Amino acid sequence: MAKSTAALLAELEERLEQSLEPGSPSAIARRDEKGLLSPRRRIEMLLDPGTFMETGQLAKNPGNPGNPYGDGVVTGHGLIDGRPVAVYSHDQTVFGGSVGEMFGRKVAAVTEFAARVGCPCIGINDSGGARIQDAVTSLAWYAEMGRRQVPLLGVCPQVSIMLGKCAGGAAYGAINTDVVVAVDEQAYMFVTGPGVIKAVTGEEVSIDDLGGARAQAANGNVHHVAPTEEAAFEWVRHYLSFLPSNRHDVPPIVNPGLEPEITDNDRKLDTFMPDSDNASYDMHDLLVNIFDDGDFHELAAQTANNIITGFTRVDGRPVGVVANQPLVLSGALDQASADKAARFVRLCDAYELPIVFVVDTPGFLPGVEQERNGVLRSGGRFLLAFAAATVPKVTVVVRKSYGGGYAVMGSKQLGSDVNFVWPTARIAVMGADAAVGMLYRREIESAGEHGEKLRKELVDTYNENVATPYAAAERGYIDAVIEPSTTRLEIRRALKILRNKSATPGFHKHHLLPI
Repeated sequence: MAKSTAALLAELEERLEQSLEPGSPSAIARRDEKGLLSPRRRIEMLLDPGTFMETGQLAKNPGNPGNPYGDGVVTGHGLIDGRPVAVYSHDQTVFGGSVGEMFGRKVAAVTEFAARVGCPCIGINDSGGARIQDAVTSLAWYAEMGRRQVPLLGVCPQVSIMLGKCAGGAAYGAINTDVVVAVDEQAYMFVTGPGVIKAVTGEEVSIDDLGGARAQAANGNVHHVAPTEEAAFEWVRHYLSFLPSNRHDVPPIVNPGLEPEITDNDRKLDTFMPDSDNASYDMHDLLVNIFDDGDFHELAAQTANNIITGFTRVDGRPVGVVANQPLVLSGALDQASADKAARFVRLCDAYELPIVFVVDTPGFLPGVEQERNGVLRSGGRFLLAFAAATVPKVTVVVRKSYGGGYAVMGSKQLGSDVNFVWPTARIAVMGADAAVGMLYRREIESAGEHGEKLRKELVDTYNENVATPYAAAERGYIDAVIEPSTTRLEIRRALKILRNKSATPGFHKHHLLPI
């Protein structure tokens, strides 16, 4: 006998109710004891209220009618700041959040949805990894999910939020997204855990040292460490506010046209730079005064602190910023900072975001350890990433710009569209002390007790006649020497002129970087 409509509706209601918390009571109790949120609650915190539309809610892994709904992952789509996003969230209470067939099918489907719609795809990760009992099926769906990421790479923003232990395939999927955000003392990611490492290699390592959020941030694999889940979701929302929904769209424009004249804050920049070349300052204090509203959203702040990368706005429009940090290694570039900058430049170029370089660097850090770490490859990657970028590029040299640092940090010869320098800038192969030491070592030694006086005179002469912005300006290597107080408006004018910049595509399939 056919069921009545009322009975069918009651059955649907019962199934939906079961699907909301499909895990075992013991698994749910363990989650609650840890103070962790359910996957749907996590999605609700990330998205605009009331906008989540779930897909695959009643999916089950085949083979056993008693298998729980959802198969360990919640998928769907919603809105962030009114713009569409695709999202999935692992459910640790179902098979430990491990990957099975329907898990894989659901994530693959929501990733394909993001590619069709042209919207960001966000993964909330808390996975046990491969589902051992599903054998090769689990591995196959890891591969299928990885393949679905490719059409989104550099087209639609992809973000991974790490909230638990993610090993093997769960970590590989995350590392191939644009940005990885992890919660401190809660998120862990690694290829294999401490137990496997000890069994195979005999090495003993704690889980925090191996794959903790801060350890992986130091390794360059995590781009932001958040103190709580709520802070991680807020960081991601702020991050997406600077990006277009896809590379063919335009990012949100916020309050254009504000402060069209020089302000009191602008005038403070005329006295900002210390008189001594060796005096340090915090580059953040400068950045908040040359862009809109003092809003700077930093990426990878927990690694390679000698360089700063992040997003801000110029005349309401998002831009990427790469700046040296004099407080760390005097702003010198090294292997880690070069990789960090190169990756950020390619991120900006992929999503058509202009890039502003703010330069104060003595060049690349010398040393045997740097050579062993591959500073040549990393420096080469940074150089090629900047040269290949076709977006508008503006450079402001505020103080030192020496050697290889001059080249990779937005030099005109490598393709910067507009180059400004402050009168405090020093542009040369190397600093005065090093140059004088190399060029006049014999003369200084032969001067005996007057050697130090001679050295100082030569340093002063070098700074006054060689390492000046005017030598570069006379040869056309820069566009203008500007007053510091005009910097914000000069950047605004330059990017307005460059707004319709276009580039003819090359014939290559893609650039070969020194990986």
